[in-house]
Amino acid sequence: MMTEEIRTHLTNCIIPFWKKMRDDVHGGYYGYMDHDLKVDRQAVKGCILNSRITWFYANAYLTLGDESLLEEARHGYEFMQKYCVDQEKGGVFWSVACDGTPEDTTKHTYNQAFSIYALSSYYDASGDETALKTAFDLFHIIEELCRDEIGYKEAFDREFQEIENDKLSENGVIAQKTMNTLLHVFEAYTELYRVSGDDKVKERLKWILDTIAEKIYNPGLHRQEVFFDREMHSILDLHSYGHDIETAWLIRRGTDVLGDKTYEEKMLPIVLDLTSQVYRTAFDGHSLANECEKGVVDQTRVWWVQAEAVVGFLNAYELAPEHEEYLEAARAEWDFIKEYLIDKREGSEWFWDVNSRGEAVSGKPIVEPWKCPYHNGRMCLEVIRRKPHRKWRENAAQ
Repeated sequence: MMTEEIRTHLTNCIIPFWKKMRDDVHGGYYGYMDHDLKVDRQAVKGCILNSRITWFYANAYLTLGDESLLEEARHGYEFMQKYCVDQEKGGVFWSVACDGTPEDTTKHTYNQAFSIYALSSYYDASGDETALKTAFDLFHIIEELCRDEIGYKEAFDREFQEIENDKLSENGVIAQKTMNTLLHVFEAYTELYRVSGDDKVKERLKWILDTIAEKIYNPGLHRQEVFFDREMHSILDLHSYGHDIETAWLIRRGTDVLGDKTYEEKMLPIVLDLTSQVYRTAFDGHSLANECEKGVVDQTRVWWVQAEAVVGFLNAYELAPEHEEYLEAARAEWDFIKEYLIDKREGSEWFWDVNSRGEAVSGKPIVEPWKCPYHNGRMCLEVIRRKPHRKWRENAAQ
């Protein structure tokens, strides 16, 4: 009974864990818990962390109807508005100190996008018009200050002067544009369009889908490229398995919200191709490898990659139910998560990663600016919200 197991895990583990991370003195949520489960109440608070937690609680409320979840979302929202949003220069900071004082005043397109994502969902949950207005303020900032004729630029100082993109560059390169930022602008705009129906947002969604199809997706390699120069030429041979399986279902989500048959038909083959390639090259029967750089596979089992795989494989099964292997892959992923990634220690949540044998040996923190209930909490909500296919129900009952 995968769906019921996941619902139970959401309500008994993930939701209560993050409620305990709430800071009732300074607002928002504490930014760090080490591997030994010690909370650092003086740690910086990532604005991405707090926007993702706000998004999570707003959507948990919309899905489960528990008023305490709306209160948690409100707590995160009020911290975002008071401290994460730059009241003088506009936009959202990268991080603030534990008391809300600006800590890293970088304005990153990725960060603006996640704030839109959170604010749109909070507006849906609460009806707070100020949240929607702030979301549109950030939409206009991205469109007017953070893009050129080719795509979205990445990193800026407090005054929105472009700076080096060290925060969204990895694997030894500094990228001027990234698949990751484009994907999450798309994700944020999908949510903003869903709650507003705004025509300008709709047109930008279509433009991003065209860009994914024409510049990000590599049909010859059946994958997305990841890091780019300013003109959107790939600068590294890298296959990010987690991002590809996540992109696949987020594209489907976006085309569903758009309701445009032309884009549904255009993007469906890409959705299925990305999923198929990840299944063939990264899935070993129970879990996903992390990535493949220049032909070398990183076999680490990263928490967020496994969470996105559950949703991505279910998404592909819904689109192509004749491929029952995707349903079995989703179930196998959940079994792996239960056995190895969920930390059974009292007061914990999920490990950051495990090795290919399921051993948590890296010692990475349980909470830090990138580790929050966005991927695993969203996985739970997506599984609960989706209407299971008949064979999904039958197999789950076995």
